[in-house]
Amino acid sequence: MIIYFTGTGNSRFLARKLAAALGDQLVSAPELIKRGERGKFYSEKPWVFVCPTYGWQIPRIFRSFIDDSEFDGAKDAYFVMDCGSGVGDARKGIIELCAAKGFEFKGLAEIKMPENYIAVFSAPDENTAEKLLRIGEKKALKVGEQIRAGETLQEKRPGPLGSFLSGPVNWGFYRFTIGDKKFRVTDKCISCGQCAENCMVNNITMEKGRPVWHGGCIHCMACICRCPAEAIEYGKHSVGLRRYYLD
Repeated sequence: MIIYFTGTGNSRFLARKLAAALGDQLVSAPELIKRGERGKFYSEKPWVFVCPTYGWQIPRIFRSFIDDSEFDGAKDAYFVMDCGSGVGDARKGIIELCAAKGFEFKGLAEIKMPENYIAVFSAPDENTAEKLLRIGEKKALKVGEQIRAGETLQEKRPGPLGSFLSGPVNWGFYRFTIGDKKFRVTDKCISCGQCAENCMVNNITMEKGRPVWHGGCIHCMACICRCPAEAIEYGKHSVGLRRYYLD
């Protein structure tokens, strides 16, 4: 079973490629999270968890989802993380998670995909994004072959920098960067309500036809990148930046 977490589509893209390669079931964690549900899963095939990199770790909300869900049947667990640059020492936390859930950790695949975190960085142009998608697709298919064969994924072992990024920097990322105070809506807003609909943590409501954020943002970038009118900005940084989203 392939369980994925995504805000702007990169991880769903990879999960779909893996599902096709493995002939396996696909589960969207964000859909369950939005409904306030946790999973009760059974699979005879290995568990494959696909997610983006948040501050050089798996997203805390996805880890909590896995922590709170029930898994019966298979014990082998593979993790696939997409990133803009790297995953640091995310494997350390994943190994701890696997131990807590009774999984047999079978490795972590790091796949570079188009940058989507426009609260801090910039999305690539269309041609660059397309090239990265094709490279990512090939890597996902290769990972699928390894999973089908029951192999342990070969990983790049992180050095001291990786540990620093996934440790103190990750802590600082959640403490000082993640939040919704900088989100604002411009006069381009068409009051469609898609931002509220697409917020997996139900942190956005529509008031007088405009989105209002309520302090529980996880920085998945779904609201800003999926806005059909590009009416949402994040401070001054996102102004003029290309939005990135995969259907």
